[in-house]
Amino acid sequence: MRDMSEESYVIMSQPEESDTDDTSSSGYAVHTINRRLMEAAKTGDSRAMRDMTALDPDVLLQTTKYGSNCLHISTIHGHLGFCKDVVALNRSVLAAVNSYGETPLLTAVTTGRTALASELLRLCSEFGLSEVILKQDDGGCNALHHAIRGAYKDLAMELIDAEPTLSQAVNKNNESPMFIAVMRDFADIFEKLLVIPDSSDAGCRRHNALHGAVRNGNSAIARRIMEKRPWLAKQRSEDGQTPMHQAVLCNKVCVLRVLLEHDCSLGYVTTNNGTPLLISAAFRGHIGIVQEILSYCPDAPYSTNEDGWTCLHQAVNAGHTEFVKFILSTPQLRKLTSIRDSNGKTALHYAVMKCNPKMVAALLSHRGIDVTMLDNSSGPPNSQLRVVSDDAKTLNWNEVSMLLLEADPQDASSMHNLYMEVKDKVTKEARLNAMSLTQTYTTNTSLVAILIATITFAAAFTLPGGYKTDAGSEGLPVMAKKFAFQVFLVSDTLAMCSSFSVAFICIIAKWEDLQFLIHYRTITY
Repeated sequence: MRDMSEESYVIMSQPEESDTDDTSSSGYAVHTINRRLMEAAKTGDSRAMRDMTALDPDVLLQTTKYGSNCLHISTIHGHLGFCKDVVALNRSVLAAVNSYGETPLLTAVTTGRTALASELLRLCSEFGLSEVILKQDDGGCNALHHAIRGAYKDLAMELIDAEPTLSQAVNKNNESPMFIAVMRDFADIFEKLLVIPDSSDAGCRRHNALHGAVRNGNSAIARRIMEKRPWLAKQRSEDGQTPMHQAVLCNKVCVLRVLLEHDCSLGYVTTNNGTPLLISAAFRGHIGIVQEILSYCPDAPYSTNEDGWTCLHQAVNAGHTEFVKFILSTPQLRKLTSIRDSNGKTALHYAVMKCNPKMVAALLSHRGIDVTMLDNSSGPPNSQLRVVSDDAKTLNWNEVSMLLLEADPQDASSMHNLYMEVKDKVTKEARLNAMSLTQTYTTNTSLVAILIATITFAAAFTLPGGYKTDAGSEGLPVMAKKFAFQVFLVSDTLAMCSSFSVAFICIIAKWEDLQFLIHYRTITY
C-alpha cells in the first residue's frame, strides 16, 4: 500500500483492489478505493466507472483514507454527469460521510459547486433523504450555513425551500443561518428565514440577528425583527450589550430610531453595572444618539446609581467639548453642572484636572455654573490645579487658572497661594533636575579632562627629536631653540593645566552647591 499525499488517497498498487476490509463513517463495510475508480472520479469518466460496477457493484462504496467515496471526489472536481450516474447506480452514496463530517452535498457547497449542489439537493429530496440534507459537518455547519457564508444566494434559497428545518440549526460557534445572513446583509435570505416560525436567530458570543442588523446599520432588517421578534432587543451578548447599547456605541442613529419607535422603554436600559445609555453616548461623543433618546425618553437616566457619575462627567473626562456644549444647551440636562459624583466632584472639577481651557470655558459660560462647590476634600474646582501642577509650565494650565480667577475674583487670595505653592514646587523640581543634569555633565567632562591631562603630561616627557647626549648638555631637548618646538611646549603646557583645572572644577561640582551648578552650566553651554 502506498500513500498519495497530494490527494490524500490510499490505494493499492497491486492488485487494483485491496483485500483489506474497513468500515466507512456511514457504516458500510468497504474496500480501500482502487486506482481506476479514483481516476474515473477525478476525470468524470462514467464509462470506466460503469465497467467496474458491472464487475463489482460494491466498488462504489470504497473510500479514501479520509472516508471520501467516488461521489465526494467527483463532486470536488465538478463532474455533474458522473455524479448523476453514480447515484443512479447506488443512491446510498448520497448518505456517505467522510472524516470531515461532510456528505457529498456538503462537499459540493463548500467547494463552490453550486450547480452540482443543486442537483444533489434535488436527488436527496426525491429519495426522501431529509437527514442527508440536514447533516452538519464537524464544525456544526449544515449546507445552508455554508451556502450563506459563501454568498451562494440562489442555492441558499433552494435549500430553504427544500428543507426549512435547516434554519433551526446552529454551528459550534452558536451561529444560525439567519445570523449569518444578517451579518452578510442578505436581506432576501433573511426575510425568507424570518417567516419560518422555528428558525433560529442566535449568533456567536450570545449575539442575535438584531445585533447583526445594528452592526450593519440596516434599519429595514431591524424593523422587520422588531415586528416579528421584539424580544431580541433586550437580549444581552456575552459582554452585556443589548442591540441598543451597540447602536449607541456605534452611532447607528437610524437603527436606534427604529428600536425606540417600536419600544420606547428601550431608552431606559442600562449595562450590567448600571451605566445608562446617555453615559455610553457621552463616552463616544455621539450627540445625535442622545438627541434621539431624549426625543422618545425625555427623562432618560443620565447617571449611575453607585458613584453618581453623569454623562456630563463622562463627556468632560473623554474630552468631547461639543458634547458638553450640547448638554449645557439642553434644558433637561443643564442641572448636571451641579451634580457631584461619589468623590464630591462636579464636572468642572474634572475639566480643571484635564487642564482643558476650551472645556473649562464652555462650562464657565453656562450661567448656572457654581464655581464654589467643594468636593469631599473641601476643595473647590480651582484646587484641582494643584493636582496637575506638573503642567504648570504649560499655556493650558495658566489659561485655565486665569479663567477660574476671572470667574471667581473673590478667591484671588487662594489662587495667589496656589500660584506660590506651585511655583515653589516647580522651582524645587527644576533645581533637582539641574543637579541631575549637571552631575551627568561633570562626570562626562571630568573623564575627558583627565584623559587629556594624561596625554599632555605624557607628551611633555616624550619630546619630538629626543634629548641631547653631548657632554655639558645632556638631557636637553634637541629642538629646544626651534620656534615650532617652543610653540608645542607652550601649547602642551596650557592643555595640561586646563585639563587639570576642569577636573578640579568637576570635583567641586559634586558638592551640589546650586549656585555653583547654575554658574557651571552657564559657562559650559
